[in-house]
Amino acid sequence: MNPLYVSRMTDFAALLQPDQGQPARTIHLIDAAGYDAWFKGQGERVRTALAAQRFKAEGYAHAILPGDSADDWSVLSIVANTSNLSSWCLAKLATVLPSGSYRLADGIAPGPAPYGWLMGHYTFDRYRKAKAPIEGPRILLSNEPAKIAPLVREAVATALVRDLVNTPASDLGPAELVDAVVRVAKSFGAAAHVIKGDDLARDFPMIYAVGRAATRERGPRLVTVEWGRADHPRIAIVGKGVCFDSGGLDIKPASGMGLMKKDMGGAAHALALAQLIMANDLPVRMQLVIAAVENAISADAMRPGDILTSRTGLTVEVDNTDAEGRLILGDALALAAEGADGVLPELILDFATLTGAARVALGPDLPALFANDDALADALIAGGRMRDDTVWRLPLWGGYDEMLKADNADITNSPAGGFAGSITAALFLARFVPKTIPWAHFDTFAWRPAAKPGRTKGGAALGLRAAWAMLDARYRPS
Repeated sequence: MNPLYVSRMTDFAALLQPDQGQPARTIHLIDAAGYDAWFKGQGERVRTALAAQRFKAEGYAHAILPGDSADDWSVLSIVANTSNLSSWCLAKLATVLPSGSYRLADGIAPGPAPYGWLMGHYTFDRYRKAKAPIEGPRILLSNEPAKIAPLVREAVATALVRDLVNTPASDLGPAELVDAVVRVAKSFGAAAHVIKGDDLARDFPMIYAVGRAATRERGPRLVTVEWGRADHPRIAIVGKGVCFDSGGLDIKPASGMGLMKKDMGGAAHALALAQLIMANDLPVRMQLVIAAVENAISADAMRPGDILTSRTGLTVEVDNTDAEGRLILGDALALAAEGADGVLPELILDFATLTGAARVALGPDLPALFANDDALADALIAGGRMRDDTVWRLPLWGGYDEMLKADNADITNSPAGGFAGSITAALFLARFVPKTIPWAHFDTFAWRPAAKPGRTKGGAALGLRAAWAMLDARYRPS
């Protein structure tokens, strides 16, 4: 088993347990609209305690309510809607309540809220001096025991994305990223295959060209994972793994390079989704494809004006070495689209921290979604609503396809003019996926610039749960 997977699974499983009538504090959830009526129905002790705490019925506000004895107390928390709890309404409580066991008051359906309780406990402390724990865990008791394991698996997958993205490039280069993929694959008995060196240069020339400037130890690699029964529907998951992006010879300014350890966030999402598929034993035949490179600078670096021949034979003129993510994804998508044993995938999903243009358009919270199939796009959007993991569809607008024209090759990797940057990047990728295969592309930020309850500053899984909800709804037997 992957040590990281076991550790996170063990940690999270301890925080969400079946309610078997064991002693626990009660959590009362009230929405702002119903607070006044609830308050009027409380006894004098409760009303006095709330007044003493200067309680206001605002989002995430909480208070301790006295009981009948000195050691008897419960918790009040304000949520947006008690009849439709979000994934995050318990996340703050998980960080501020005393250690011990808690249960929701009778009549409250937890929905996805326990996921936020778990993520409220997430920390990334690999590089901090160890501190003695001050108190024990905060445990949430659930009256829906069948839903505990799936929620824990989603929390583990989210933590995997965060852990990988938060790890600095000094400790997570292409080799280490590939090792993480191989460890997860072995955890579930899946077959992993790594391609590098001359084999990579021959069969995946764009991946090799992007990563060849790095040192031998940090050289480019492609890793594939095959899992599932041959008679199950075949799907492919693809991830962009640029472990650090200097911009290449078109070097980024310092302000643009500071977060570039996260440029492998697409690979982290793809791996986490593959882990969810395997951990939940989804009845599919899955192929995971991750291209892992460092976009470095050396005498052997890819140059502006170079013309690369892709895996499909399509030639690409490099107008900007900082538009490298689409190059490695092009070769990776081409492989995924080939299928195996004469069977083509019935859908392809890819994840990439691809363009700043998507962030300008949608900000840090919303992954841009592109798809060549309306039904697939609709299902992903619906999955995002189910999991409070909103994705926003942008058009795969064919009218901009002419922007990809190159002077000396079939297409360019960086259209001039700066217009529609995320759309033209998606159109570039579309050249490597047959139109007959439903395909969706997530241009995700994989980073949270400011903390919110259950969502720490740093690495973030954005689009992961939307994709998982779609796949689970599509392939899980009813």
